[in-house]
Amino acid sequence: MKPAVRPRRPQFSSGPCAKRPGWSAAALADACVGRSHRSDAGRAKLAEVVAVSKSILGMPADYRLGIVPGSDTGAVEMALWSLLGARGVDVLAWEAFGKTWVGDVVQQLKLKDVRVFEADYGKLPDLRQADAARDIVFTWNGTTSGVRVPNGDWIAADRQGLTICDATSAVFAMDLPWPKLDVVTWSWQKVLGGEAAHGMLALSPRAVARLTSYTPPWPLPKLFQMSKGGKLIDGIFKGDTINTPSLLATEDALDGLRWAQSIGGLPALIARSEANLTAIAVWVDKAGWPAFLAEEPATRSCTSVCLKTRDPAQGPAAARIADLLESEGVAYDIGSYRDAPPGLRIWGGATVETADLESLFPWLDWAWTEVRK
Repeated sequence: MKPAVRPRRPQFSSGPCAKRPGWSAAALADACVGRSHRSDAGRAKLAEVVAVSKSILGMPADYRLGIVPGSDTGAVEMALWSLLGARGVDVLAWEAFGKTWVGDVVQQLKLKDVRVFEADYGKLPDLRQADAARDIVFTWNGTTSGVRVPNGDWIAADRQGLTICDATSAVFAMDLPWPKLDVVTWSWQKVLGGEAAHGMLALSPRAVARLTSYTPPWPLPKLFQMSKGGKLIDGIFKGDTINTPSLLATEDALDGLRWAQSIGGLPALIARSEANLTAIAVWVDKAGWPAFLAEEPATRSCTSVCLKTRDPAQGPAAARIADLLESEGVAYDIGSYRDAPPGLRIWGGATVETADLESLFPWLDWAWTEVRK
């Protein structure tokens, strides 16, 4: 029988993600639309995004945080183009975006001293292979594989190289060891459900020292330039931006941050995400037909939860399930990423209500039966 109860909010996309509970366009009423982002009012809004983000995340006071163009991709590539080349590089990859950074380092920057450690979808490479004397590039959470780094124990506190961490679907949902991370990037449209186009770039003092003492041998486009004449362009990290940001999207980002503060900050955000993962795990065990793509429980993402069918021959059924549930208005955008193995990808970040997931599960079971008739 078709289930009687539908999720109150069917948005389970892995980016842009669900808005915070209770969101409406009225939350944007105070946006500085029609104003220059360089006006006092515009700068104040942008500076507030930076300050509140640092506060919620517990970022060390001496870290710099800036708003940059191009979403998380722009933030990562700014870091790679600006910082790499000073020493050897180890790149860890186990899903689509990690492999993109491999391509940037090997094919675009054409660095010579590069070691690549890759793993198939569902697995992690041996993180201990990373050399503390070299720069290390990795994703904290594999958005397209549902596989996350379980902790930062493998990162040396006395490392000589920089750690460059793409954390776009981990920040605000997972506990990051900031002192072990020199560059951290994310985008507004992930865990707090903001709109697209803008990225965030955090730099440790060690990363700033590299920026101001090292000049890469390739030309840097204006959008990537964070230093000039051996000095940091400090305005980037105080609310000034390299290009024109959307002040409407800025207001939306502030709304998400204020909501995060109102529910208890980072501990509450993590608890909500982990509760969603637990609910999915209970259903997976009960349903019998799905399985986590992440093979080890300790590496299962609590945000981009990727599932496969237990019977590999039934893999194509997952795409039909996603289409069927979208046509029913029950779940939007839950198909696996285009380069990932066939399956489902259900966002479990903090803006998703566990009750909506629990309403979704009977529909998934119903759709599984329907597509196999």
